[in-house]
Amino acid sequence: MIAEHRRRAYLDAMQVATWLPRVALPFAAPSNPELLAPVPEPVLEDAPAPVAEAAPSAPAAEAHPTTTVRAKIEVPRPGSAPRAAVEPEPEASPEPEASPAKVEVLPPPRFSLQLLRAGNCLLLVELPTGEPFQSRDPAYLLLKDLLRAAGLPDSPQILGEPVRWPLLARSSMDQGPDAARDFVQGFVGMRVEEQGDCACLWLVGLPAVRFAGEADAGAYNRELQVEGLGAAWALPGLELLMDEPERKGELWQAMRRVMRRWKTTE
Repeated sequence: MIAEHRRRAYLDAMQVATWLPRVALPFAAPSNPELLAPVPEPVLEDAPAPVAEAAPSAPAAEAHPTTTVRAKIEVPRPGSAPRAAVEPEPEASPEPEASPAKVEVLPPPRFSLQLLRAGNCLLLVELPTGEPFQSRDPAYLLLKDLLRAAGLPDSPQILGEPVRWPLLARSSMDQGPDAARDFVQGFVGMRVEEQGDCACLWLVGLPAVRFAGEADAGAYNRELQVEGLGAAWALPGLELLMDEPERKGELWQAMRRVMRRWKTTE
């Protein structure tokens, strides 16, 4: 039970002016005597008056026509659950913008190349050990054999220092494959322009074929036409030829077809 002043406050808030409790309320104000007076019974005449049809919505009046049914006022009690308020639909959150695709940074390739001249040909050769050729190196002796078989001088002239990549061990500059290709092609192109009468450029080894000729191992023993460098011939690396001697037969067959380039210009 609640105190009378609080009960009045609830009723005023709900705009209820008149109400009757079902049971006697402790500490409640006295009731209005007029509201408690009994309802007088209707006077029945000799001939019963016609009874109007009861509305379908009042079945209780049909069963007891002499009883007045008092409307029941539902008073919400304090503490009862309030009617749920209609919550506004949440606004659709904007879709997050797609983050830009991350550009994959490839590690810098590692290779060493030496540029040489033999007759009217330039040779860009992979250094198997990364160091300049020595006179008794097996790879250098094999290179001399190839030059003799091609009809070229077997003591090639070294042009400049070896090209080693990456250029700097610790650097923030781009040293990926594209940068390596641009550097090698620029270096070799400058030498080709200086020499002037280069009939064919030998690309010996996969790094030379990839970064100067823009090709892969599938181009071995084939002729290439490289923009800015002219006619080129792709060869397997010297170390690969030593490890797999069966490649020398295919190389010899290809050499016989390509020799026309430097033989006809002598």
